[in-house]
Amino acid sequence: MLLSLVGCGGNTARQTSENAYTVTDIQGTQVHISAKPKRILTMSIGTDEIMLGLVEPERMVAVNSLLDDPTTSNMVELGKKVPTKIDYPSAEEIAGLQPDLVVIPDWGDLSRVGVLRDLGIPVVVCKGPRSLQEIKETITLLAQAAGEVERGNRLLAKMDKKLEELSVEVAKIPATDRRKVVLISLMKNYGGSGCTFDEACRLAGVINGQAAAGIKNGEVLTKEKLVEINPDILFLPSYNDHGNLDINSIRNELVNDPSLQSLQAIKNGRLMEPDEGYIYNCSQDFVFAVQEIAYRVYGDRFKLGPQEYLSAVE
Repeated sequence: MLLSLVGCGGNTARQTSENAYTVTDIQGTQVHISAKPKRILTMSIGTDEIMLGLVEPERMVAVNSLLDDPTTSNMVELGKKVPTKIDYPSAEEIAGLQPDLVVIPDWGDLSRVGVLRDLGIPVVVCKGPRSLQEIKETITLLAQAAGEVERGNRLLAKMDKKLEELSVEVAKIPATDRRKVVLISLMKNYGGSGCTFDEACRLAGVINGQAAAGIKNGEVLTKEKLVEINPDILFLPSYNDHGNLDINSIRNELVNDPSLQSLQAIKNGRLMEPDEGYIYNCSQDFVFAVQEIAYRVYGDRFKLGPQEYLSAVE
């Protein structure tokens, strides 16, 4: 008997024997998985975070090298439990790790997909999420691929519960108290409409200055446009590449730029460094991106601790 499991976004997993099952990825490829994988490899920090919300660290053969860096990750201790770290491995290096499941986001190097499949390695292509809905779809697909559909459902339920709690608190903020924020990112074309940061701002009751000015994600914020937006708050980067980047120079450059002295954020000294492990998050912990933004803008009613994450692994 065939048992079909249908998740959000139309992804499907079908059990084809006692232990084997088939998953359909976002490209429509049916990926046969012979048994629940025990040596999982995903090719981004975001998919690592999703998978670590679904499986024990012992089932990950490697994780991204930034997962145990507290300036970029909210899962440092889990990251430390996976000894092998990767950056951008070749197909040959991936095969050398002997994974029984590989997950590759669609923004990555997809040339490796065919090579790995020719070697008999199950490869699932997923979205690089740009919205809350796409995050949920990716969680569902990865839960199916890992053979953990029920854990995936529990993880989605935890997300919904957290977002509902935040929604109640955000609704208490009067419209006259809503503040405008601009994200100064090391990724120069990130932060406009159509990205997860923009949606997190909306859910946090914060005006994303770039989106409000008509700037789309992928477009670069110019200095002239920044002056026109005149944000109440500037979010600055905190990632320092293990000490190799001088992020204080970014703050000094903004504060000392004569053409930016009219900005409310600079006049009032409201230049903040939010936790990047939260605000760039594209996993189930996107909910903490919402909370972190609200905390930085509206204060302690939204305060959260460092290294918080959601998990369905009991």
